[in-house]
Amino acid sequence: MTGHPGAPDPRRADPDGLPFALGYGTNGLGDHPLPAALDLLEESGYDAVALTLGFPHLDPGAPAADLAALRDRLARAHDGRGMRVVVETGTRYLLDPRRKHAPALVDAEAGSRLAYLRRAVEVAAALGAPVVQLFSGVRAPDVTAAAADDRLRERLPGLVRHAAEHGVRLALEPEPGMHVETVADALRLRADLGDPPALGLTVDVGHCLVVEPGGVAGALAAAGPHLAHVQIDDMPRTHHDHRPFGEGDLDLPAALAALAATVDGPGYAGVVSVELPRHSWDAPRQVVAAAAAIRGAWQGARLEDPAGQDRRPPATTAPVPLPEPAR
Repeated sequence: MTGHPGAPDPRRADPDGLPFALGYGTNGLGDHPLPAALDLLEESGYDAVALTLGFPHLDPGAPAADLAALRDRLARAHDGRGMRVVVETGTRYLLDPRRKHAPALVDAEAGSRLAYLRRAVEVAAALGAPVVQLFSGVRAPDVTAAAADDRLRERLPGLVRHAAEHGVRLALEPEPGMHVETVADALRLRADLGDPPALGLTVDVGHCLVVEPGGVAGALAAAGPHLAHVQIDDMPRTHHDHRPFGEGDLDLPAALAALAATVDGPGYAGVVSVELPRHSWDAPRQVVAAAAAIRGAWQGARLEDPAGQDRRPPATTAPVPLPEPAR
């Protein structure tokens, strides 16, 4: 799948020296129409968008002309340097208006979920997106772990073939509380399927604080070359709660340093998208603040001596805090 239109392009180097494409998830921009959301991201220097397929931004049944127009809009960003895109599939009530993320891949009946994921692959191919994120879903109380494994082993191979035929890579995301909860769970399932190249992993850095025994660094190292997409956010260690940077327990410079060391050679060069699905109400402020936090943390990580000596220059002025809006 090298050479795909969404693959890393050395001509699109981040002007701030980030080795990855900095993105932001549209699930955190739910109160903005998609054109306005993309304008916000472009104004703040984001190189990518993680586009959730479904309400309110992009109908899965959007005609080819609409997809071509969106692809052209992304290509024109940053004076023609372009904005990369990955497709995410976490829209909450698209398939069932009463049950979040239902039906799941591990449910007894998952036909509409499979059709939606196949369409997500087709939309990704039309947009030039190299990756489609997906997850296993939560097991119902009457579904055993063995039954859930069997359903995933039965259903995923067809999706993986469909993705490979379209030049797209699926990226299975471990989620707290879901059947596939940890990177180890995802790697075990991938091995059960024969380690297909078209099936990689999404790692949410915040989730690692809650469920990964080896923390952020351990999870990223385990994912290694299978890492296809990264989401990033702060989170408390105690529970699954996406928060802005500085409001949880994440060591952001250490997380970025671990990401840079994840893959042999130049390191991970895909999209790292900010994941704040509960902060659409505050999106304009969060878009600016998250970009500043990540760029500042990356500079701090780069200036850290291998022996652990902090070589960052002393701050001459305190950062100006952003005003707190009314919610």
